[in-house]
Amino acid sequence: MAEGNVERTLVLVKTDGVRRGLVGALIGRLEAKGLKIVAAKMLRVTPELAQRHYVEHEGKVFYTALIQHITSGPVIALALEGRSAISVVRLLLGATNPQLAAPGTIRGDWALGLTPNLVHASDSPEAAARELALYFTADEYQAYSRVGEEYF
Repeated sequence: MAEGNVERTLVLVKTDGVRRGLVGALIGRLEAKGLKIVAAKMLRVTPELAQRHYVEHEGKVFYTALIQHITSGPVIALALEGRSAISVVRLLLGATNPQLAAPGTIRGDWALGLTPNLVHASDSPEAAARELALYFTADEYQAYSRVGEEYF
């Protein structure tokens, strides 16, 4: 990375994104913005992992729907790195509610509902560290330089 606040964050392409065949398009938008994939895997989120992932939402009315959705099919877990990666990813994704997400954002363009909103992304450095540890071990990260990385 050229300069600035290099961060690492988690993005999950949720089961609706996988089932709709949007994985490549979603990753393409993230990479085109200069974010670097440093770890990736497809997995089936277990109920136990889902509960640990969404612990801050336990007891809320939408908690059960979150757990059911994330465990209903395969997801793609991505560890992304870049300058201000956490805020950049969240801007690219758009508002959690796709009816409020701006056109041109991932959710604004493609999401169909509040829970099936295609993607999850960490919302803070603390959440990113906690969530990344749920999906990746230290030896799963790959260090490399992207062509043109000096411009990002």
